[in-house]
Amino acid sequence: MKLSLRPVALALTLAAAGPAGALEITLPVEQVRLADSPLPGAALAGALCYTCHSAEYVLYQPTSSRTYWKATVTKMQKTFAAPIPDDAIDPIVDYLVKLYGTETPPAPAPARPAAPAPGGVPPK
Repeated sequence: MKLSLRPVALALTLAAAGPAGALEITLPVEQVRLADSPLPGAALAGALCYTCHSAEYVLYQPTSSRTYWKATVTKMQKTFAAPIPDDAIDPIVDYLVKLYGTETPPAPAPARPAAPAPGGVPPK
């Protein structure tokens, strides 16, 4: 009977190396937050999206449509197993498209000075 020494040599090498020490790292404190909003999806996004990534990840996305945001949030849930309940998808998408997407309301127009009253005297 022929005995191979390779498994024995591997076992001795691993035993001599000792247990691998865990590398300890400290991440920087998160500085960026998603925008506050009274929309129900704001709280859900804050609670669920930060589980996997920072707010900066959202801010780096292009200004996109509801279809894009729906596909992205669904991909996070289905493909990457993000802990997003089915009933949270639509409110999160609504929040994202209205604050970071194509349904963002336009900025209000700057106020114009009042037109002068007849006779050239500006109103008070």
